[in-house]
Amino acid sequence: MAKKAALVIPDEIIMNKIYYIRGHKIMLDKDLAELYGVETKRLKEQVKRNMERFPPHFMFELTKEEDEILRSQNATLELEQGRFSKYLSFAFTEHGILMLSNVLKSQQAVKVSIKIIDVFVKIRQMLMDNTELRLAIEEISKSSNINSRNIERIFKYLDELNEKKEKEEKEEPRILIGYKIPKKKILKKKIPKKKIRR
Repeated sequence: MAKKAALVIPDEIIMNKIYYIRGHKIMLDKDLAELYGVETKRLKEQVKRNMERFPPHFMFELTKEEDEILRSQNATLELEQGRFSKYLSFAFTEHGILMLSNVLKSQQAVKVSIKIIDVFVKIRQMLMDNTELRLAIEEISKSSNINSRNIERIFKYLDELNEKKEKEEKEEPRILIGYKIPKKKILKKKIPKKKIRR
């Protein structure tokens, strides 16, 4: 029997199937079933048989409104007959996806789940990097605000000094008030000339 070719799913395909609902990044049952190579009906059956493995922070059922919003957002959905299930979708968080691979017990499910978890980790890292960048920009903004205030003060002080100097130059020279102390005259003593004997 020939070996199956290695399953390669581009990150972009997985990223396009990740949604943000109720404060969680999730994937829908139909998308996971497609990636795992099983029918959505079978995937849901396995989940229902193992409900104790799927607490609410691993998996939850969408409300009718949430389901409709996701369908309207997803422009790539085909409007074939029977394409939409009459049942509400299950939403799986990162932990739920990992648990799902254990429940389905197929090699493809395990490989795809690992790939999906890697994509979740990349998304988390991108969000962290963006948060760090945003915080750094805020710090620079704060320090530049403080620096600009200090620079404004310096310019204001320089302007005040210039104004003061200009006023002094425009004013007439001041008349001194008070007693004027005369300068002492230095008395020159006449030094007698010495008689030179010839």
